[in-house]
Amino acid sequence: QVQLVESGGGLVQPGDSLRLSCAASEGAFRRFTMGWFRQAPGKEREFVETISWLGGSMDYADSVKGRFTISRDNAKNTLYPQMNDLKPGDTATYYCASRRPTDVSRVAKEYPYWGQGTQVTVSA
Repeated sequence: QVQLVESGGGLVQPGDSLRLSCAASEGAFRRFTMGWFRQAPGKEREFVETISWLGGSMDYADSVKGRFTISRDNAKNTLYPQMNDLKPGDTATYYCASRRPTDVSRVAKEYPYWGQGTQVTVSA
């Protein structure tokens, strides 16, 4: 089966950090590029970060560059988005996605597989 399951979201204060996880089935992870997107209430889904199959290429949205990082453990079929110095503007539902091509992409429509999302709320 093809499965992506996000976890690790919650309510945090500005300046806090969160390490999220995306546990994937092998069929949606091995030799796949992984993407991380978010959607805030009333807004369109937007790109956050992406990592290639071997982890040699990453790409980050300007709004999170320097604060967020992404890594993957290919032995565990797990993606680890690390979010530091969180801001209220980071409040959103965060989604894990995967695509068969091994190169990175920030285009949501190029990812056929998606998780259910995990909520991150940043508020004082």
